[in-house]
Amino acid sequence: GDVRAAACGALGKHGEARGQTVAAVVATVLKSSSSDARKIACQLLGNLGEAAEPHLGAVAERLADGNWQVRVAACETLGKHGEARGQTVVALVTPALTSTVDDARTYACQILGQLGEAAAPHLGAIAELLVDTEWDVRLKACEALGKHGEAAEPYVGAVAERLADGDENVRRASCRVLGQHGEAAAPHLGAVAERLEDGDWGVRREACKALGRHGEAAAPYLGAVAERLADGDEDVRKAACEALGQHGE
Repeated sequence: GDVRAAACGALGKHGEARGQTVAAVVATVLKSSSSDARKIACQLLGNLGEAAEPHLGAVAERLADGNWQVRVAACETLGKHGEARGQTVVALVTPALTSTVDDARTYACQILGQLGEAAAPHLGAIAELLVDTEWDVRLKACEALGKHGEAAEPYVGAVAERLADGDENVRRASCRVLGQHGEAAAPHLGAVAERLEDGDWGVRREACKALGRHGEAAAPYLGAVAERLADGDEDVRKAACEALGQHGE
């Protein structure tokens, strides 16, 4: 491990001056039998800027790696390159939305959520993952759609259905996303208000916050929010107080 780390550091120092050469060498390590080596290779390619672009396809393949640390490193590297090379990264990542590897679908949603307009044509494919069998995929699909603003409004109804998800993390995310959308989310505020009675404190908190952001459309549900001032959880009580304060301004 120490030898590989030292080698990585040495290559990194040469990367600035001889980026393309270093990137080509490092890319060959992406297929190493050592998971540590694959992880380090992903990380190094994340720091090599434009020189790493020819090898991003090989990095994208690591989203389905057998080692979770390698998958995380690949995700982070593709995210770094997304700002400058959005279209390229989107084209490489979108096939992972239909991968049989759960983490690949999860990280594909996460990356596409960061890529703004370049990812907009694929929001429908992300929305399909709101009913994925894995909760973390559903979670990242929710969060990705929440980051895409108006472009994601056609899928607000599908996000609202996740308010009844079996996993509390997904229900929390659904509340958050609905709180971020304006008029498109208004028809679903009654369903958000029902989550004020959720068995998970985090869901109740996010429901309060969402209703606090919605102005007049949320007025019919302020009584239910006020009841949360007596909630057993301090964070829920605080969120209820802040939501009511937003409506009093």
